[in-house]
Amino acid sequence: MLISRPTRLALGSLSACRSEDVKAEVLHATSIAINGCGVLIRGAPGSGKSSLALQLMALGGVLIADDRTHVSRDAGRVILDAPDTISGLIEARGVGILNAPAAGPTPAAVIVDLDGPAAPRLPLREQEVLLGLSLPLVRGSTSAHFPAAILFYVMHGRSA
Repeated sequence: MLISRPTRLALGSLSACRSEDVKAEVLHATSIAINGCGVLIRGAPGSGKSSLALQLMALGGVLIADDRTHVSRDAGRVILDAPDTISGLIEARGVGILNAPAAGPTPAAVIVDLDGPAAPRLPLREQEVLLGLSLPLVRGSTSAHFPAAILFYVMHGRSA
């Protein structure tokens, strides 16, 4: 069963227009590229966006943007990129601002929501509309396997 939710572009304290006419926006979100597919990680300040991103980077992901992600619509896809001022930078709490290779513009493949309710053991498939386009939505988890599960989700998909 697929659940589709209306656009919820208010990420953290930043809100955006809900119109499908919006072609670009900067969201309070972190993003990572895995094999050319973008993972948009959203959540409130301190929710673990950068932490999850660092874990995904340790598994082979490449930083797109930390804390602020530029999202645009191009040729029927949502494209994730970093604002110029933070490209190649990621915050590691207790360590500092780290330099990292930047993936550049990457098509979004999934939204990871760290603020929503915890997912059940076998969650229903969910979708969310961003800039008028539907993307899969995965609820965050504190389980140790979550970063690896996101990596495999993006690389190989989900069967149930």
